[in-house]
Amino acid sequence: MTSQTDVFQARTTLDAGGSTYRMYSLKALERAGVGDVASLPFSLKVLLENQLRYLDLGKAGESDVRAVASWDPKATPDREIGFSVARVLLQDFTGVPAVVDLAAMRDALASMGGDPNKINPVQPADLVIDHSVQVDEYGKEAAFLINVEREYERNEERYQFLRWGQKAFENFRVVPPGTGICHQVNLEYLAKSVMVGEADGEKVAYPDTLVGTDSHTPMVNALGVVGWGVGGIEAEAAMLGQPISMLIPEVVGFEMTGKLPAGTTATDLVLTVVNILRKKGVVGKFVEFYGDGLSQLSVADRATISNMAPEYGATIGFFPVDDKTLEYMRFTGRPDETVELVEKYTKAQGLFRVDSTPSPRFSDTVKLDLSTVEPSLAGPKRPQDKITLSKAKQAWAETHKTLEPADAESPKKVPVSYDGANFDLQSGDVVIAAITSCTNTSNPTVMIAAGLVAKKAHEKGLTRKPWVKSSLAPGSMVVTNYLADADLTRYLDALGFNLVGYGCTTCIGNSGPLPDPISKAINENKLVATSVLSGNRNFEGRISPDVRANYLASPPLVVAYSIAGTMNFDITTEPLGKDKDGNDVFLKDIWPTAEEVAATVKKSVRSEMFRKEYSNVFHGDDKWRALPTPTGGTFDWKDASTYIRLPTFFTDMGPEPAPVEDIAGARCLAKLGDSVTTDHISPAGSIAKNSPAARYLMEHGVEPKDFNSYGSRRGNHEVMVRGTFANIRLRNLLVPGSEGGVTKYIPNGETMSIYDAAMKYAEENTPLVVLAGKEYGSGSSRDWAAKGTRLLGIRAVIAESYERIHRSNLIGMGVMPLQFKAGENIESLGLTGEETFDLTNIAGTLKPGQEVKVVAKGEGGSKEFTAIARLDTPNEVEYYRHGGILQYVLRQLAAS
Repeated sequence: MTSQTDVFQARTTLDAGGSTYRMYSLKALERAGVGDVASLPFSLKVLLENQLRYLDLGKAGESDVRAVASWDPKATPDREIGFSVARVLLQDFTGVPAVVDLAAMRDALASMGGDPNKINPVQPADLVIDHSVQVDEYGKEAAFLINVEREYERNEERYQFLRWGQKAFENFRVVPPGTGICHQVNLEYLAKSVMVGEADGEKVAYPDTLVGTDSHTPMVNALGVVGWGVGGIEAEAAMLGQPISMLIPEVVGFEMTGKLPAGTTATDLVLTVVNILRKKGVVGKFVEFYGDGLSQLSVADRATISNMAPEYGATIGFFPVDDKTLEYMRFTGRPDETVELVEKYTKAQGLFRVDSTPSPRFSDTVKLDLSTVEPSLAGPKRPQDKITLSKAKQAWAETHKTLEPADAESPKKVPVSYDGANFDLQSGDVVIAAITSCTNTSNPTVMIAAGLVAKKAHEKGLTRKPWVKSSLAPGSMVVTNYLADADLTRYLDALGFNLVGYGCTTCIGNSGPLPDPISKAINENKLVATSVLSGNRNFEGRISPDVRANYLASPPLVVAYSIAGTMNFDITTEPLGKDKDGNDVFLKDIWPTAEEVAATVKKSVRSEMFRKEYSNVFHGDDKWRALPTPTGGTFDWKDASTYIRLPTFFTDMGPEPAPVEDIAGARCLAKLGDSVTTDHISPAGSIAKNSPAARYLMEHGVEPKDFNSYGSRRGNHEVMVRGTFANIRLRNLLVPGSEGGVTKYIPNGETMSIYDAAMKYAEENTPLVVLAGKEYGSGSSRDWAAKGTRLLGIRAVIAESYERIHRSNLIGMGVMPLQFKAGENIESLGLTGEETFDLTNIAGTLKPGQEVKVVAKGEGGSKEFTAIARLDTPNEVEYYRHGGILQYVLRQLAAS
């Protein structure tokens, strides 16, 4: 890159680690009188440096710098900037379709007469394969090897494709299977906190920033790194050098004071934070933590909180760099010169926090005294629904009444024989107990605590209940190292928490099948089975198709509930069982003290473990290295493939977009309520045997045992469009009382699958809309929730409110997100969903926030209302006008 004029005289140098770096001084802006930079939130200082540096590189404007520097904390966000990230993080479920799109863009650019090799990541991109391992086998020593073998059997074609991408694309690296979860690998190894680049032959130091194709990307905010989750569509554009279009956000300050009391964990803290911030309302906002309580939290504790930013709705959950950050970076094996650079750079830029640092200016604040945190769960279907542990039994009883009212007072008991044991199964029994997800497995304190609970329980003669499917899926191999060093592995194994894989498992629906006798007992008797997992997501239909109530908990509580085996139980007062002498054993008898946990962590979690495990992080095992790898700059698509297919998004795409048109005569494909998640829209779990996706696979010779998951099939648009709105817990109000991916085909009133109805409408050239309530598209940053929407023929969604990522993804696929005006919704307007819809004021001059006239014509006459086009920035208008963000980028590259 070549520098432009140093407008604010901000270019200066910094000596650190034996090198000299150029940097762009924020203090120079203060001296220039641009704004009160010193009192800005730390996260906004990072955005400000980004604008200042890209101004000097000719990719941002002077007004952008002034806009961030003069940020008004009380103003409604209305100023757009382009945020150019330093790098991109992908996981394989979202990364495979991203690489498929890049490969398809190469083909499209070649067909437009351009050079396909222009399609190449400009910003470094790391893809971590972590979403494909499933818990097929559990509770035995060989579980890990068996699950890995099945993973390769199912995913060999996908992995070959990724190996091709690693060779075909520059600036693209792949972390092979069996290494860890992308966010934990990012936290422990990939993140630098301060990056080093090059301009004019000089080294340039600047803040580490990123976007990732997983909504839990904010986990790295714990290291002072500004980054958040986006859909694969937006991430691809970022990889290709496009800035992330955003409004300068509101920043909510979250003050922490005090210290966590004995008996509580970082999991209890984060569930408390999620509950507080969901009530506060922080969707689309930055949350920044401050206060002297931060000094009581390790980086691992902070990462637990940052990880769940999507659950509390924020874009990021940011912790500034401080001494704890430097300590963590040294401990996890970052080179000394890197840590020295981080310290000197952040201190020079006013980005380093100490307890005496004055509180920044914030848009709003909340406060938590850490000493008030209590042991907690969250459930049965939303992470924000915190339940104090002492009230968990009572809360389950209330949930049971809503899910199974006829059986709640006198639960049915179903006799089951399995694995040499005979027992009765009833509603409320815990059939899955999983230590899973980067949220908690990145935190040695809670993992060691789980091992100590297992040790104490085993020594007292306690075992898990025979109906519990238990599993341990750490986020990195470092975890198994320190559990083994602490001599805790054998106790976890004794309770059935054998290693099942390194990756996201139960938390994303890769829990694997329940044993047949247990699954049969649940489904034939309509029992409401439960799960307890140390994850971040517990949405309906996500964890297992056999489980209807799911509870988030700390790893040690997961172990305890595997012993209890039921939610019909007060785990704080009732005995878990009897010891070898016949004495009652309570939770307090097997719960380790904070001192025990700390001593074990200090002894067994060591720096050399991180250095060893990450020394060959891109190397892979023998299976990975032996995979045959396609070659060539463009991909050789196979017509017979059921995993990787050339998508249709760029078919017959011209050099100029077609004129934007109004939408006339649209039909409603789905009428939905509040809190419809991307899981509801685009499932990640198992493919139901009677679904359109299953029908397609069987027509192509795939047997049900080889269906794999929706997530693993995201490289095949034919599977994914059939899986859109196919969640078994979706409730489409066009078919009252229904559950699953069905709708009413309005012209004749027939009930059919959503996919089949969409295809019938497509044959008639009938455009489609979706009607929805609040928080539409919450949950994972799932690009296929938008891609599938587009491929079904849905032209617009009309909802009361949107979660940030899904709204952006819809625009990125050329689907119009419309929002009812305040005080209006489906019910107040009397919309049945059986009307035809005309949407006007779209054609012609389209601008951010434009009002769109909607006329709904039904048997009782017409209803007219005005909705707001949630195209919030000029860039978003351009993306919509081009039919999507990738189409926009492709046309720019073709013209260059």
